[in-house]
Amino acid sequence: MDYTVALSAGFCFGVRRAVERAFALPSGNYVSCGELIHNKAIVQQLLERGIPTVESIDDIPEGVTVILRTHGVGKDTIEKLTARGLGILDLTCPFVKKIHGIAEQEQASGRKNIVIGDAAHPEVFGISKWCENPLIFKDSASVETHFCASSAKNTAYSVVAQTTIERKTWEDCVNLLKKYCTNVKIFDTICNATIERQTEAAEMAKVCPIMIVIGDRKSANTGKLANVCEAKGATVYKIENASQLPKSFPEGIRIGITAGASTPDWIIKEVKKVMSEEMNIPQGGENFAEMLDASFKTLYTGEKVVGIVTAVTPTEVVCDLGTKHAAYLALSQITDDPNAKTSDLVKVGDEIECIVTRVNDIEGTASLSKKRLDVAKTMESIEGAVDSREVFEGIVVDTNKGGIIVSVRGVRVFVPMSQTGLPREANGEEMLKKKVSLRITEVDLRRKRVVGSIKSVSFEARREAMEKVWSDIAVGKEYAGVVKQLMPFGAFVDIGGVDGLVHISELSWSRLRHPSEVVNVGDPITVHVLALDDEKKKISLGYRKAEDNPWTKFTSQYNVGDTATVKVLKFMPFGAFAEIMPGVDGLIHISQMADRRITRPSEVLNEGQTVDVKITAIDMDNKKISLSIRALIAPETMIDEPATPQDGPVEDSNDTIVED
Repeated sequence: MDYTVALSAGFCFGVRRAVERAFALPSGNYVSCGELIHNKAIVQQLLERGIPTVESIDDIPEGVTVILRTHGVGKDTIEKLTARGLGILDLTCPFVKKIHGIAEQEQASGRKNIVIGDAAHPEVFGISKWCENPLIFKDSASVETHFCASSAKNTAYSVVAQTTIERKTWEDCVNLLKKYCTNVKIFDTICNATIERQTEAAEMAKVCPIMIVIGDRKSANTGKLANVCEAKGATVYKIENASQLPKSFPEGIRIGITAGASTPDWIIKEVKKVMSEEMNIPQGGENFAEMLDASFKTLYTGEKVVGIVTAVTPTEVVCDLGTKHAAYLALSQITDDPNAKTSDLVKVGDEIECIVTRVNDIEGTASLSKKRLDVAKTMESIEGAVDSREVFEGIVVDTNKGGIIVSVRGVRVFVPMSQTGLPREANGEEMLKKKVSLRITEVDLRRKRVVGSIKSVSFEARREAMEKVWSDIAVGKEYAGVVKQLMPFGAFVDIGGVDGLVHISELSWSRLRHPSEVVNVGDPITVHVLALDDEKKKISLGYRKAEDNPWTKFTSQYNVGDTATVKVLKFMPFGAFAEIMPGVDGLIHISQMADRRITRPSEVLNEGQTVDVKITAIDMDNKKISLSIRALIAPETMIDEPATPQDGPVEDSNDTIVED
């Protein structure tokens, strides 16, 4: 007589994840909303760590963080907890959480949900709260009873399963639903770990007349394991711990041991210890583990596999390949995009096709790569891309003296510097980690060399954009543009694939020394077309707006005879120019600076000084303004010495020297 233990016995991924995170919590105020898992020992250990179980939301005190159990809770529960401002630590099994999403989405699309499972189980109860009044059937008999009497057979139904339901029960229910319903969508949501565990238990029960099933009596998956073993003719002992083992077993009988997904390893070890040390039953005999190994698929390096995503972390994805190996897919083996997140690329429950890059049978792990598989597929399409001129997208991953390296679905494509579209003196490193579009120009499969051109794509795109712009451009039309280059005489602006020039005089109504006083390279600006040269393909643009014209503002605010406060800008032999408002200057003639004769403006004024003046004349045609300080001091002698051409040149507001 000997015994053997199932390889899959004990915690499943979802339970292990929840227990490890709960036990790693720092001291603080935590409560578990319902039992974290269906295992009395774990629940008791959490209580000893200061994390009690609360069944009713009303019993949850204020100021605590609420742990959501692995079986999940209803949407209404989360909304109530959030409304109370309580912290939430969601430890719902990812497979259960996926079912919540399906139920909610199918409800939103107008379909009625059906759940195959135990209505009294917390997982099924939680699922039912993510949709409205779902139908819940525990077995095929209840499906038959309902639909034989139902007239709603044309209703659109969506069907999900409790993660731990027996496979046969699920298949029987689905077959009946397909028979009775004309519009039904099937979502097989039985957990892969459940299927593996039940399959292994069934195989063991074929050769082990006695099966010991370890697990909490509330645990649904433990109960299903017992049912599977009994269906194969084995005598089943359901126990929660070693103390419930029978005192003895019949001689010469092989005993198999399996355990539910909520059974911790230490309870399994305790059962093994009692059987080995106290009951003198050796472990082993014919190596059943090896027999099971042979029934599982073997992995080989380089093999193409399809896995089911069971967990997603910031750095890697865990996949179930249907083997005994834990398979890991690193983010770097999915994409070269440095900004990519695993959670955006894959979700729990997704199927993903990869290549096995490493197998460790001792540790029971396997490393995967999606990129290597993508490379093989991409190379097939790249072979004909030179003739088809197909455009590919990729990420710049490296540079060298001759150019840059772009990863296109895992294939390294060399782009010569002359084909990057960068200026001759530019450094290729500025393109690192950027997304680019390119064409394949050369493929040498023997040397595994692929050459591409970014310039080819950008040139055509720019040419198409130019044609589009020139087809409907017109004087006066406005464009949203981007400043591409600054020169001393103005700014070049891209208006959708075509560059136009905004002369420095058209950037601002004020005098500028350089365009950078108004705009910078990369600035988005709105411009209007001033002039076109269709033959030379040149466009003159304006940026300053007519409504901002300072002369217009001046004439709307001031008239001859008004008083203004001005700032003295600079002296001339014949007077001083003063700023009335930004962009508008006037002349205070030397004869109008004081109530006495002076020979130089500096005798009574200083540059930068603010003074009050009277506007004595406005020349609308030439945009000249005459100002007088003397008129405010001695109004009756205001114009006894008017300006004459001999008094010197007069400068207008645009710094143009004209004869007065």
